[in-house]
Amino acid sequence: MKKSADVVIVGGGVIGTSIAYYLSKQGIKPILLEKDDLASGSSGACDIDIILQSKNPGIHLQLAMESAKMYTTLADELDFDIEYKTCGGMILIENEEQLKIMKDFVKRQKAIGLNVQLLDLKEASEIQPGLSPLLVGSTYSPQDAHVNPMRLCQAFSRAARRLGAEVCLNTSVVDIKVGKNKVKSVITNRGEIATKIVINAAGAYAPMIGKMVGLSLPIKPRRGQIIVTEPVPKLVMADVLCAKYIVAKYNPKLLEGSDNPETRLGVGLSLSQTHDGQILIGATREFVGYNKNTTHEALRAILRNATRLVPALKSIHVIRSFAGLRPYTPDGLPLLGYVEGIQGFIMAAGHEGDGIALSPVTGRIISDLIVDGKTFMDVSCLCPSRFRSLMKNEKVI
Repeated sequence: MKKSADVVIVGGGVIGTSIAYYLSKQGIKPILLEKDDLASGSSGACDIDIILQSKNPGIHLQLAMESAKMYTTLADELDFDIEYKTCGGMILIENEEQLKIMKDFVKRQKAIGLNVQLLDLKEASEIQPGLSPLLVGSTYSPQDAHVNPMRLCQAFSRAARRLGAEVCLNTSVVDIKVGKNKVKSVITNRGEIATKIVINAAGAYAPMIGKMVGLSLPIKPRRGQIIVTEPVPKLVMADVLCAKYIVAKYNPKLLEGSDNPETRLGVGLSLSQTHDGQILIGATREFVGYNKNTTHEALRAILRNATRLVPALKSIHVIRSFAGLRPYTPDGLPLLGYVEGIQGFIMAAGHEGDGIALSPVTGRIISDLIVDGKTFMDVSCLCPSRFRSLMKNEKVI
């Protein structure tokens, strides 16, 4: 491992490896540090969806649409099969109240330029057979897509290495030295690396890295549990979510204190089918600290909800389950950019469940910020200082 670097990236998920690639592409050779293996955190414990229509209209959707443009040529650019495919996606609507909410959601998304529409149940069933006859309808966007997150991490990492980046696995960050409010070096279990810039891309573990420079970051782990079925012939024709999933994502307080397990666990349908035929059925949105265990209660609730909305799933066997931790922020948006008061410390974390979808655009934004001092799109509303009142600097530096 080198003893110095222009930039040190902490975190070997899709965000960290994407940043490593785009920095390397612009002539900067960073060192990426990962305490375990690539995609060993959230990037290896999630589904395969790149859903645009689940994003709030505004900067969130704008980021997703820019990232979607980048995805169309990314496999060729990285010279690696990331199993990317545009498959379309839909959000199932169960009642008139949800329909009213989704009508407004779709209207605002269309205004930004997303190709999305409302379908009645007959139209939705023509795209996705096996839906419940009790549904009111769905939304549909042909722009939603799939990617293999673990292959994506590998692709970014390999391309970055070819361009001169150093990727250090099984390398834990122990501390970050700061002097006169400037980053000086990173201390690891394998030695010290002198650097002027540290990028915190540690996902749900970003608060632990933040503490090393005295920050209390407003990022919390939010568990999501997912079920995997046996491989079956093509059944899920488009990525499928439900309107309740959108509510759980953006309004977590509505889930508190409910006696209904599905509501309390933030259960909302997330359905996709992998390249080899396995169906991924999710998911929950739970605040349980760093607990990555699955629970019988949640898995039952997920299956009950999924088979209620898509009865065609009932005859398929489940083979396993897993859970991952999303890096949640109070406003549902990532922290991107330099941290005030600590020169050289950059945040690139807090993407919640959208890290896969936003990884290419995040890599470009952070690399542009370092190389050019500005970004190709205005992301000033995502700067960490928006949480200034929450981010106390507790370290004397």
